[in-house]
This record gives sequence, structure tokens and C-alpha cells, in this order.
Amino acid sequence: MSDNQLRIVWIYPDLLSTYGDQGNVLVVERRARQRGLDVARLDVRSDQPIPTSGDIYLIGGGEDRPQRLAAERLRRDGGLTRAVENGAIVFSVCAGYQILGHEFINDLGQREPGLGLLDVVSVRGEGARCVGDVLGDVDERLGLPPLTGFENHQGVTHLGPTARPLARVRFGNGNGTGDGTEGAFNDTVFGTYMHGPVLARNPLIADLLLKLALDVNALPPTDDRWYEALRNERIAAAQQPA
Repeated sequence: MSDNQLRIVWIYPDLLSTYGDQGNVLVVERRARQRGLDVARLDVRSDQPIPTSGDIYLIGGGEDRPQRLAAERLRRDGGLTRAVENGAIVFSVCAGYQILGHEFINDLGQREPGLGLLDVVSVRGEGARCVGDVLGDVDERLGLPPLTGFENHQGVTHLGPTARPLARVRFGNGNGTGDGTEGAFNDTVFGTYMHGPVLARNPLIADLLLKLALDVNALPPTDDRWYEALRNERIAAAQQPA
């Protein structure tokens, strides 16, 4: 951490914050403060530079044109890439997830370069839009309980050899490739199509981000009763017949 303070950066809330994704930064901040950590949160708008000294960066979803604008500005700025090179942790959702890959299809129907922080490529799906609750089993290396979230996307994301699927879906579409994968991650960068907000539904993922940023194996316990009630409700909903 920098200056004994956990620095959480919320990227481009003016462009990328659909379906309650701003809740993700609120959950990370809250769970850090519950552990007595000194937290500095910075919301960085699209006309501001991305600081390179953050510990955890979060980026949400957005419509097609804001996604293209965000990608253009993040490429020009370069701050997020430098932060990752410095060891920062990144968690991204939907449009943000696609931006972190090598390329995606923009609102003009063109291939738009991403940041290349995840070994994924996104294209536009030809079938029905992926909408609804999702339930999946998180990669065993992460040691987390099942993933629950809400997807709403037309994108199809293919993983390259250096990216691992965040989860394998039991219900839902996930990456949209038909292979049962959802999201992707490497050592410090995570992407998912899950809204919800996803970290409210999966608080232990938020804790994983904190542990990686702090370089610790465990955190003090906290009251998870509200989160568990939400998780149980949404997991049950995902398993209901359509």
C-alpha cells in the first residue's frame, strides 16, 4: 500500500456505471473500513487522469458509445496500465471487462483496441441477448464459494492461453461462448459480465481483492448476515425454472 493507506480508485463513473456497478466500490470500501483499514477512495471522471498509485481499481459497465470513449481515454492516459505494472489489483465488469482485453467491437461496428491487461478478445454475439441470473462455480484456485450475478450483454468473450475463467456456469451464459466459462482473471486483473452489483452478491470476492492488495492470506471476520441473505435469495432465484 501507499503511505499506509488503502487507495481505492473508481474509474469513469460518468461513463461506466450501469446496473448498479458503483455498488462494487461501495462494498470494497465498506469491507475495508470494517476491518479498521485507513481507506482513501477516489472517483476519477473521464476528463481526469488515472492515478498510478492506487491499490485497487474498479471499472463498471456501460453502453456502447461510452465504452468506446472510455477505451480511447484509458489508452491515451496509460495510468491504469502503469498501475497494473506496479502491482495494482483491477476488478472490471461487462464493458469494463471487454476494455481490459485485447479488443472488442465498438458502437460503430469496428474492432476497438483494448488495454491488453487480460488475454481476452470480445466480439458481438449473433444470437439472443444474454439476460438473467447466473450461478457458477469459481475457479478452485481462488478458494471462493459459488458466484452469483445478473448478466445483460450481447458480447461474446473468448479467452486466450494466459487467462483463466473466473467461473464455470451452472445456470446462465457467462462469456457467451457456449463453453460454460464466465469472466476471466490472471494474477492481479479480474473481469466478469456479472452485475448485481456483483460484489454485494459475492462479498468474498471483495475480500479477495483486499487480501491481494494487502498481501495477506486472511482478514479479520466481519458480519456477513446481510450479504448471505442476499446471496441465498439470488442463488435460489437462479435455480428456478424459466
